[in-house]
Amino acid sequence: MTLQVLRQKGKRQAPRKTRGRFNVGTSIQQRPKEVKTRETFGHWELDTVVSARGTKGCIATFAERKTRFYVGIQIPNRSAQSMKWAIEQLISRYPRPCFQTFTMDRGKEFSCYTELKTQYEIPFYFADPYAPWQRGTNENSNGLLREFFPKRMDLGQLTPSKIEKALSLINNRPRKCLNRNTIQDVFEYEMVQLI
Repeated sequence: MTLQVLRQKGKRQAPRKTRGRFNVGTSIQQRPKEVKTRETFGHWELDTVVSARGTKGCIATFAERKTRFYVGIQIPNRSAQSMKWAIEQLISRYPRPCFQTFTMDRGKEFSCYTELKTQYEIPFYFADPYAPWQRGTNENSNGLLREFFPKRMDLGQLTPSKIEKALSLINNRPRKCLNRNTIQDVFEYEMVQLI
């Protein structure tokens, strides 16, 4: 008798198909303590906001931890090549001292980190699996973005101006955690301090 015909307790489930993850990179446990406490400026969390099933368009999202400044860059898919392009776009927008560290999950779209780490000399840290709270700033900001673009939407059909308008409303909202200042104002203040 083969093992396949023996009765089993519980239902047999086929293994889930996932996009895949990779297990290399520096753990968030090794990230400097000042990043967690939001003492210093220039520490970013990265993620992607994806379209409805059956569509590929998505938005690469970036949140600066101290100021909560939030950036979204539309990309055609969740490939490493698309994410690399989005990160390069982000870095080209602001002075280089704005970028001290990047923290992300272990999604395949971030497998491009080795090239970027070498090119820009920015440390990359990876959150533990199934621990979205370790990137809470970005997760919260993604939730705000979802108020504008719900999960059922095809994000590939959005115009850049619609995305920029949503980001502007998020970044110009006064925040209690920032002493009722807007995210935009606090981010600009920190940028001036770099000069």
